[in-house]
Amino acid sequence: MLPISRRAALLLGLAGAAGGLAGCRQETATAESNRMRLLYWSGGLSSEVLDRARKQFADRTELDPVQIEGTYRDKLMEILNAGTDLPGIVGIKGEEVAALVPRADLFADLHTLGADDLMSQYVPWKWQQAASPDNRQIGFPIDTGPTATFYRADLFERAGLPDDPGKMAAAVQTWADYIAMGRKLVKALPSVKLVRNSSELYTIMLWQGTQRYIDETNHYIGGEAHVKRAWDLSVQLIENDLVARIAGTDGDGWAKALAEGTVATALGASWLGYDLKSMAPDTSGKWRVASGPAIGANYGGSFLAIPQGSSDHALSFEIIKWILAPDNQAVAFTEAGLFPAATAAFEMPALLQPDPFFGGQKTVGIFAESARKAHRVYEAPADGKIHESFVLALDEVEKGSTSAAQAWTAAVEGGRATAASLGVN
Repeated sequence: MLPISRRAALLLGLAGAAGGLAGCRQETATAESNRMRLLYWSGGLSSEVLDRARKQFADRTELDPVQIEGTYRDKLMEILNAGTDLPGIVGIKGEEVAALVPRADLFADLHTLGADDLMSQYVPWKWQQAASPDNRQIGFPIDTGPTATFYRADLFERAGLPDDPGKMAAAVQTWADYIAMGRKLVKALPSVKLVRNSSELYTIMLWQGTQRYIDETNHYIGGEAHVKRAWDLSVQLIENDLVARIAGTDGDGWAKALAEGTVATALGASWLGYDLKSMAPDTSGKWRVASGPAIGANYGGSFLAIPQGSSDHALSFEIIKWILAPDNQAVAFTEAGLFPAATAAFEMPALLQPDPFFGGQKTVGIFAESARKAHRVYEAPADGKIHESFVLALDEVEKGSTSAAQAWTAAVEGGRATAASLGVN
């Protein structure tokens, strides 16, 4: 689940969910038949770019972006399975693409519409996420979620730690270095913790690997070494009293810690920068971004797709290409920290501007390095639910409700039960 602040970042005030789902029927007036809906959740697309897209295609269609809140995937699947009154374009959240790839038949194959001519302009692993086993391409990349370490340079300076991003990255190259730095930090500043919770490290470390909880033969592998390594390192954070014990769902607690400066680092994707700015604007100038052990994972990022049964695939694809062109993806980064999937955007002026919130740092280079080091990780439809079990188990360890060993056993068995209930062997 993405943070609330990101999911609510780009509200456009367009038609409500009910009106959007009702749409226009084929028997409606001629003026209505020229209307193309772009159905998506509240986030991931630039409001400025969408406004310009309306004007760009005004002579050929009335582009009507419609946002859906809540259980977006359920509503989208309801529409796609009905096969009538289909939007011309739909959005797919990055965390939900794995569940939709097995239903590739519901989407147009972008290979047949010219995607092959554009693929080299975007990071390759992002395309691979939305490719089905039979090589149908269902999604065009909107953005990516390259990860890095966000940190409070002022707190690092007070603790006698490297506060310059380059020096910080050189001193903290491994996760073991990160924990060792955290021990120095909390010793120097007893009221400050290294990180919000242990699941931040756990998630990114797991996402950096080549496997998650289910392999490509549909077998559960949640108890294997790659998961245990991420678990054990996360437990070290707890055992060394480096975590603030703020659950990922506790937005108020996180906002309070940010405002009071009681958490020194945050591990996450580029869009986390937007959250920090929104939740703690008074800390502007104090934050920096460094590479170090947190880079090379992808956390988030989404797609636009075309329903198979929609009426004009060629026009839909033309609109998608325009909305997601490199220069338009650069706009989304400046609006909400949504990092482009188009590599050409990495060098565009909009991304190379100093960011006052990060002390005038140009953060794009770090996220670009992270995006280039990221890779496709097989993600099964059940992975998200299983991940929740492990995160909740770590939360119980943080609370002192159970031992790390007991929590590990419970997480593995709970993940196994969840996997079995969802058809995993």
